[in-house]
Order: sequence, then structure tokens, then C-alpha cells
Amino acid sequence: MSFAGMDCDQFPGLAVMAACKAAFAFTAYYLAPAPSHRDPGWMGQRAALAAQGWGFAPVFVGQQTVGPGSHIVTDAQGFSDGARAGALMEQEGFAPGLCVYLDLENGPPFRSPQADYVRAWRAAVQSSGFAAGVYCSHAMAADVAAANPGVRIWAFRLAALASSTAEPPFPTPEVAVCGFAGAAIWQRADAVTISVGGHELIVDLDVATTPDPSAP
Repeated sequence: MSFAGMDCDQFPGLAVMAACKAAFAFTAYYLAPAPSHRDPGWMGQRAALAAQGWGFAPVFVGQQTVGPGSHIVTDAQGFSDGARAGALMEQEGFAPGLCVYLDLENGPPFRSPQADYVRAWRAAVQSSGFAAGVYCSHAMAADVAAANPGVRIWAFRLAALASSTAEPPFPTPEVAVCGFAGAAIWQRADAVTISVGGHELIVDLDVATTPDPSAP
């Protein structure tokens, strides 16, 4: 069984999230400030969203090797960023043992110095008492997982959609068909305009093997 999730980097507001809950089991939750995501809009919303029944995929947008954002890709920075992710999880009231996902926007290959950065980030997150996950391309997910035993994978592999707009119910295909059989979450579409409960917003569409991808 798979469960539908949404990912919106700008917090839509509690009223919109309440309307979306009928269509989704979980939401991405952006921790900030992070190196490559400074907007604090999601911060402070966890308790209210939990009361609405949401599951979570907490995201820490770390150092990047391509595109926008910060690019300090070293093992020392990885440990610092991992400690920061753990502190933000604690600040937001996420219980010890829950999983936070490091956002990597590049495609393969996965190699040093990025591999060193990710290993150090994972170690610091685990030292903070939380579980570590990585959001990455399906094409390098196997390498990320091999270098980081036990890490959860949120793989992105964007499927071609017939339309850039969608309404519920949203499809929930098997996560394993994303290209990495061990994935916990699959981001299957991006920048889709959805209409839910009289609200329109632009989101990425996900599916997961559990309704709360942060849970142990």
C-alpha cells in the first residue's frame, strides 16, 4: 500500500492545509533556516498540523553541488549542518528517533566531496538522537544507500503527466517502481497545480510506504 503526500516549499497556511488533508496523508516540512532554504514559513506549525492529522517528511535543504543555494560541500560542514538539522527537529517538537531528510538536488555521480558531506551529516543527525534520510535522484539512490547503511531514501523520479493540473484523488503507485526498490518515499511529479477544497496551489506530488515517513 502507498500513501499520497504533498511537498510545497512555501507554507500554504493552516486553512489550506486543513483542506488538503482530505487528499493527502503526509506533507514535507521544511526546517529553516537551512543552508539552501532560508524561508521559515513552516517553522512553528508542526503541532497544529499534527492536530489536523498530518504525517511528516521533515526536510533539511543542505549544501548543494549544482544550482541555487549554498555550496560548502565538506565533511566538516556536513557535521555542522547535521547538528543544525537535529537542533531544528528538537526545536519543532519532533520526538527523538524520528527521521529528517537531507535534500540533494543533483543527479549522479555520488562521490567525494559530496559523499563525505552526507556521511558526516548523517553521523551528526544520529548523534542528535534522530534518524537520517536523504532526498536524492533515483539514479544515485543505490550509491547513497550503500555509503550510508540504514539511511532512508526519498527518491525523485519525475513521471510525465498528461496535465500540469490535478484534483483528488491522487494516484498512489507502488513506491518501489521509482527506480530504487528500497525507497521510503517517491517524488513522482513536480510543480503540479492542484485544486483541493476550493483552494489552488502548486505542489510536488509524492507517495510513501507509510502515512508518516518520519516515524520509526
